[in-house]
Formats: sequence, structure tokens, C-alpha cells
Amino acid sequence: MPDRLAVRKTYKLYIGGAFPRSESGRSYPVTDSKGRFLANASQASRKDARDAVVAARKAFPGWSGRTAYNRGQILYRIAEMLEGRRDQFVDELRQAGASKGAAGTEVDAAVDRWVWYAGWADKLSAVAGAANPVSGPFFNFSTPEPTGVVAVVAPDSPLLGLVSVLAPVIVSGNTAVVVASEPAPLPSITLAEVLATSDLPGGVVNLLTGRRTEIAPWLATHMDVNAIDLAGAPPEHVQELEEKAAENLKRVLRPADEDWTGEPGTARMTAFLETKTVWHPVGV
Repeated sequence: MPDRLAVRKTYKLYIGGAFPRSESGRSYPVTDSKGRFLANASQASRKDARDAVVAARKAFPGWSGRTAYNRGQILYRIAEMLEGRRDQFVDELRQAGASKGAAGTEVDAAVDRWVWYAGWADKLSAVAGAANPVSGPFFNFSTPEPTGVVAVVAPDSPLLGLVSVLAPVIVSGNTAVVVASEPAPLPSITLAEVLATSDLPGGVVNLLTGRRTEIAPWLATHMDVNAIDLAGAPPEHVQELEEKAAENLKRVLRPADEDWTGEPGTARMTAFLETKTVWHPVGV
């Protein structure tokens, strides 16, 4: 048989459940740990960021309206799909500089983290909510609700870091616009392919690749973004992004507030929850 050319993978953005190229037509080269060319990744523009926010806002009512049990099922399904593509993720992490053993350990940890957060889906309300003691003929309940659209500046750990900051955002019903690792975006786009085949509704997660210094400031000032996680923001830009977010009273999770590299806890989930208090009269 004649020699054939391999089909090279085209790495695109993930917006609204689809995989478009950047509207600007721009891309940037991604190299391995030794500086060798791997692929061209789409370089998202401000227009792409706006489109991602629109998609996240459109998906928010449906996603937040699902039962917590159903959201847990979907997160567990993501873990199943990620486990099934383990070898592919190991190869991509090795290209980014990890050893075979370290890459396998990271993929396993990412799978386990999805499962861990999936288990919290139907327990978070009981832990973060309360029945408040009041004096009078009524009940008083405080219940947590998702804050809305959350922008996430992902750390440079392209798989475990991304999962560690993304899963706690969406498990409670928020939707997300994620700025992926700039130097190593390929595993992040492959994770978007997992999300797209895991029963997760389109628009719940929207993933942008490109220059963080270009995209993050626009997300911080966007009036329809309710919160921002600065886990992967360059240290020299954190204060600037905080100030931009303060212009429209966004919730801000700073890198110093919660270290994603530690054991997971409830802090990243509760950071993007609002508390609603309901008064109800006692029946006679």
C-alpha cells in the first residue's frame, strides 16, 4: 500500500458545546519541553471571550436547575470518559515534559478529583446550608445557590490543575469560562473533548486558549461575569485583575486564598455560592 499522511489534529476553542476556531483567525505555536513544534493552538480574541460568556449565561438556568444528584452523575461520567482516554492524556502530558510515571499519576489524580467532587454534588447544600434557630412562629432556612458565570484563569498544570479549579465551579450549578494554560494548552483541549461527550450540556464549560494577559482583563471587567478565579494568573497581574473585578463587584478567588495543589476541600466550592435565607410561617 502507498504511504499515507497522518491526519493532524486541529486544536480549537470550546464554546457553547462546539469547537470553533478563533474568530480572529489567529493561532500560536505550541512546543514540547525540548522546544520542538507540536501543534498550532487557537489564539482566542476578546470577541471569543464575549461569545463564551454569552454561552455560559445561556446555559446557566438549565444547569443550575438540574438536581444535585444529576449533576453528580454527569461529573462521574466525565471521570469515566477521562479514564477511558488515559493513554492519550499520558502521551500529551509527556510531550509537556512529564515522565511516563508522573504523567500516569497526574491522569489518575485528575480522574479521582472528578469523582471526589461528583460525590459532593448532593451533599453541599446540607453542609453549607442551615436551619437557623429563631424566636417566633416561623422557620428560618439558609440555603446555598450558585453565583452564576465564573471566569477561571487556569494554572499551567494543564490537566490536574485545570480539573482542580474547574470541577468545584460547576458541581454546584455555576457555569464557567476557562482560560487554559498558555504554554501547554493541548491536554486542556482534549479534556474539552471529554466534556463534550460526557452528557455535560453545551455552554456549561467554555474553554479558551491564547494569551492570558489579553483575555483575563476582559473577563475581569465583563459585567455578565459574576466571579473570577485567579489561580493561574501571573503574579504580577493579580492586583490589576482584582482592581478590574472590583469595578463591578465580582467575587474574586485569589491564588493565596486557596492553593489548588493541596488536598481538595469545600473552600473552592463555597467560594462561588450565594446564601439565600427563607422565612416560613409555622402551620397552625
